[in-house]
Amino acid sequence: MNGPTLDRRHADDSSEPPLDLQTWRSSALDFEREIAKAVVGQERAIRLLTIAVFARGHVLLEGDVGVGKTTLLRAVARALGGAYERIEGTIDLMPSDMIYYTFLNEEGKPRVEPGPALRHGRELSVFFFNEINRARPQVHSLLLRLMAERSITAFNKEHVFPHLLVFADRNRIEREETFELPAAARDRFLMEVAISTPTDENSRRELLFATRFHDVDTLIASLADGVVDNRRLNRLASVIQNTIVVSPALERYALDLWTAIREPASAGVQIANVDVTRLIAGGASPRGMSYLIRAARVSAWLSGRDMVVPEDIRDIFHPCMAHRIFLTPVYELRRDDIVRSLIADVFAKVPAP
Repeated sequence: MNGPTLDRRHADDSSEPPLDLQTWRSSALDFEREIAKAVVGQERAIRLLTIAVFARGHVLLEGDVGVGKTTLLRAVARALGGAYERIEGTIDLMPSDMIYYTFLNEEGKPRVEPGPALRHGRELSVFFFNEINRARPQVHSLLLRLMAERSITAFNKEHVFPHLLVFADRNRIEREETFELPAAARDRFLMEVAISTPTDENSRRELLFATRFHDVDTLIASLADGVVDNRRLNRLASVIQNTIVVSPALERYALDLWTAIREPASAGVQIANVDVTRLIAGGASPRGMSYLIRAARVSAWLSGRDMVVPEDIRDIFHPCMAHRIFLTPVYELRRDDIVRSLIADVFAKVPAP
């Protein structure tokens, strides 16, 4: 199954009363405001994470050291409520470390206890993988199963996590003892969100001199726990997707964007010092495009509209699609600049309705 549909065995009870999308939109905006108490100068990132949460999609954050990636994700987990687990990516981390750990009890006998992925069972709401690129490919494979199916098999039993979202961050400065995420794992993230240091002076001043930002544990504990009920978000996401309209004209626009991003030469795209006929190795998959439309519907809903407009697609196109566009090796070292230029020229060449 390519699309981000909800597994019916994981769905919430359909006997519940109808959901009021306007009331839920107010709750979503409260969710954003609560997160903003823990970070400053990251309004764009907060909105993207909110879209991902209500689209039920996993998120990968990337940025420099110390810009607040972990703080932001901890704030999201706090506002979502439910059970939260975190694991650190290290060179010696093994897949089994996510599932169980062994130790000697007080009697000197070996014991096996559930690891971070299993400890809370079905109540697991957020699984945070810190510095995911330090973990080895074997760990990425297990994480892919967890992300793709929201389940893993352990101790001769399938463990299901119906409310789970996976958040991960990646340090883009250090490359030693790191492993690039495989394409399949990257494609399972709804978005890749770049986090950078705030540029406005007021935000910088607050980060430096407001003492509440100096103790992250106390800061996160001060946030309201469970601003939204994570156990109801699967059902809400389904209602949003079935309520927010995508017009035939916008469907045509999305299909034309898809063709242009996969075959830029056919759309007349031009990028300085790049042979666009040899640029694209792969990507912009059906799954990726369906994630894009799913996120666009949530963006429209958060903006108070019942119909997707071109701005919804254009606004979230880069965070939803850039990590799914794979370039030929000769261009990969210039990836960030080329992909940004590619998307900009695709927007310029493909007329919006």
